[in-house]
Amino acid sequence: MSSANKNGGWSRPHTISVLVENKPGVLTRVAGLFARRGYNIDSLAVAATDDPGLSRMTVVVQTKDELVLSQICAQVEKLVDVHSINDHTEEAIVARELALVKVRCDDASLAAILQIVTVFRARTVDIAEGEVVIEVTGARDKIDAMLRLLERHGIVEMARTGEVILSRGVQPKT
Repeated sequence: MSSANKNGGWSRPHTISVLVENKPGVLTRVAGLFARRGYNIDSLAVAATDDPGLSRMTVVVQTKDELVLSQICAQVEKLVDVHSINDHTEEAIVARELALVKVRCDDASLAAILQIVTVFRARTVDIAEGEVVIEVTGARDKIDAMLRLLERHGIVEMARTGEVILSRGVQPKT
């Protein structure tokens, strides 16, 4: 299903989860397979699961060729420390991201910034002279929309976690 489109030949994003052994070097080997095939990773989040011996990697990549992506996934699955890999693109998922955003503020702009925080159900986690730090969690689109509104106030610094996902409900076996 490769299709040239308005983003320079890249099609839709794929969200892939990889369950791996929680060992040094596994992240490098998995990410390296994507890099060697010319895929830039848009988002990467890795953390231990409920089993401390396992980590879940959530990788978001733009596809330029569905066949190449499926080949990469097959190669990843063959790595010795990989337990499973799933492309969740066609599944119902719950996806969240966390962002910390430091925004310039003064007495005149603070009320407007706090109103944006309220509308997006974010939290103010620190206020210092001339700056406010905001924490927001949610879908990538929500965070992007909030950032667009905060840009007019002056974003000083920002850190984003990348997307983490879980399948919604019981997924059929294919």
